[in-house]
Amino acid sequence: MKLVHLSDLHLGKRVNEYSMLEDQKFILTQILDVVRGEAPDGVIIAGDVYDKSVPSAEAVELFDDFLNRLAALHLQVFVISGNHDSAERIAFGGRLMDRSGVHMAPVYHGKVEPVVLSDAFGPVNIWMLPFIKPVNVRRFYGEGGTLVPEGGEGEPCDTYESALATAVRHMDVNAAERNILITHQFVTGASRTDSEEQSVGGTDAVGSAVFAPFDYVALGHIHRPQNMGRGEKPGQAMIRYCGTPLKYSFSEAKDEKSITIVEIGAKTEVAAPADFITLRTVPLAPLRDLREIRGSYSEVTDRSSYEGTNTEDYIHITLTDEGDVPDAFIKLRQIYHQLMRLDYDNTRTRTGGTILREEADLTKSPMELMSDFYEQQNGRPLGEEQRAYLEKLTGAVFEGGAR
Repeated sequence: MKLVHLSDLHLGKRVNEYSMLEDQKFILTQILDVVRGEAPDGVIIAGDVYDKSVPSAEAVELFDDFLNRLAALHLQVFVISGNHDSAERIAFGGRLMDRSGVHMAPVYHGKVEPVVLSDAFGPVNIWMLPFIKPVNVRRFYGEGGTLVPEGGEGEPCDTYESALATAVRHMDVNAAERNILITHQFVTGASRTDSEEQSVGGTDAVGSAVFAPFDYVALGHIHRPQNMGRGEKPGQAMIRYCGTPLKYSFSEAKDEKSITIVEIGAKTEVAAPADFITLRTVPLAPLRDLREIRGSYSEVTDRSSYEGTNTEDYIHITLTDEGDVPDAFIKLRQIYHQLMRLDYDNTRTRTGGTILREEADLTKSPMELMSDFYEQQNGRPLGEEQRAYLEKLTGAVFEGGAR
């Protein structure tokens, strides 16, 4: 059996105030082309379909189109909600869509029933567990996993790990069959990026041991593709974050985005998941990449530095000039049309750029005050050319330097 593992589409997301909808539409079309070529049995979308719990109309329309085009390929689609989604909105219409092979995870209600697929080697159970917090499990199970009577109140379930362990324990997983879990959580040790929502102190972390009943765990939530468990021993799950299909922060600039393809063979009593599950990736090429550029103003504006590159990419430029370049952002936009961010790395920024507030010295001229300010800001005195320019400027403003 072959499955395509996706997650964290974040439809409707804005990056540095730029709408990513056009880029998302482009990458979803590319994903559909890969799906057609791979001809899988199913497609997994492991949460964070949208970037907001109340998504824009354009984001909903884009996902609706994507689902319809997937359904037209006559395969099974599995969608769960992530921490950015509204579980209720993702679940809406799920029972109707089941008939089209599109399975939307219901809001967690204490029980998870698998969707069962079959191939030549028997059943494959697909378990869909949306993003849950301790409070979501506490409503149904008390301390130690005891069932809370109707109208009763559960005992404290304080950690994400204990909540997830309780939810998994009540799934009645048959270890003799092949079991795939789709969920959206932070597994301890995962490499994070700046574009993810993070909990203070890592309180949302769960250990990989809670996934032991499953053969493959299709994770969402972390934006960098990575394996969290290789499943090299029986009873040890193969755990994978497939990552986002697009880069959503400059901390991901060097990441390679891809689709994860999961192929599942026959399982035996002594087989480890690594013996019958293989993973591979298909790279994705964005409409516009996120890139970082570093150098002096003269270097980054030299034709040789940008010729042959896509100047429509989303760019973060770090200038190394000691002095601020006037109107640098506007000038650089003439070359790098989607410049998102500009900053400096120089003596001033490396020393914190702290400007000390002092009482005004009424004995100093405007030229002297500006010279002092420049030296505090940049860590060095005015140059001769800069001083001459400022003297001319202050002379014009203050009528020959009069106070």
